[in-house]
Amino acid sequence: MPIISKITTQQKNKERYNIFLDEGKGEQYAFSVDEAVLVKYGLKKGMELDDFFITEIHYEDDIRKAYNLALHHLTRRIRSEAEVRSYLGEKEMDEAIIQEVIIKLYEYQFLNDEQYAKAYVRTQMNTTDKGTILIRSELKEKGINEKNIELALNEYPYELQLEKAKTLSEKTTQKNQKDSERVLKAKLEQKLTRKGFSFNIIADAINSINLKRKDNGMEALRYQAEKLQRKYAKESGYTYEQKMKSALYRKGFSLEQIEKYLNQQDWNE
Repeated sequence: MPIISKITTQQKNKERYNIFLDEGKGEQYAFSVDEAVLVKYGLKKGMELDDFFITEIHYEDDIRKAYNLALHHLTRRIRSEAEVRSYLGEKEMDEAIIQEVIIKLYEYQFLNDEQYAKAYVRTQMNTTDKGTILIRSELKEKGINEKNIELALNEYPYELQLEKAKTLSEKTTQKNQKDSERVLKAKLEQKLTRKGFSFNIIADAINSINLKRKDNGMEALRYQAEKLQRKYAKESGYTYEQKMKSALYRKGFSLEQIEKYLNQQDWNE
C-alpha cells in the first residue's frame, strides 16, 4: 500500500501541497492538494493511502478547486446561482462537483438569488431608463426564479416608473415635433414598449403630456406636405390631390386637416 513519503509546499501557490508516495520502488510525486484538504484528511508523512482513499481525496480537492474558482468569480461582483453554474461548467467541472460547490456557497451566504435580484433591480432602477418588463426578462436570462423576480420588482415603485416613462415621452415628443399626433403617439408607445414599460405605465405617461399642437397640427402637416410636394411635383390635378391625401393620411393626419391644407393651397395659388 502506498505510503506518504514527503509533503512539500508549492512554490507558486503556498496554499497547495505536493504529495509524494513510496510504493516500495522509491519516492515519486503523486498529486497535489489544497491546504483545506490536507487538514481535513490529516495527511502526513508515513500515512498509508489505499486507492479508495486517494479517489476520495481527489474528489474533495476537485470540489475545493471549483469552490476557489467560484469565490474568485464572485469577488468581482454579486452573481446569480445560474451564472456561477455556467461559469464552472465553462471550466469543465463535473455537475456533481458544481452541485457541491453551490451548496457550500449558499451555506456561507456567498450566493443568495433573492438578494441578487433585488440588488439588480435597484441598480437598473437608479442607473437606466428601463421598465419592469425588460428587467424581468433580464432576470429570467440570469436564471432567477419567478418568486424572486416578483419580490425584487417590488423595489421599483410605480411612481418612479411613471416618472422615467414621462421623461422619455417628453424627449421623444421634442424630437418629433413635425409628426402628426397619431404618428407621435405611436412612436411614444413603441419607444416605451421597447424600454420595457407596462401598458398601464405607457398609458399614464402619454396621457400626462400634451400631444395637442397649438395650431391643431397644421404646422406639422405643412412640413410633411412640403416634402411630399417635391415627390409629386410632376403630378397635377386630381392625381396630385389624391396622392397627397393618401400620403398625408398615412402619416397620421385627419381628412379634415388635409382638406383644410389643400384648400388653403388652392386659395394661395
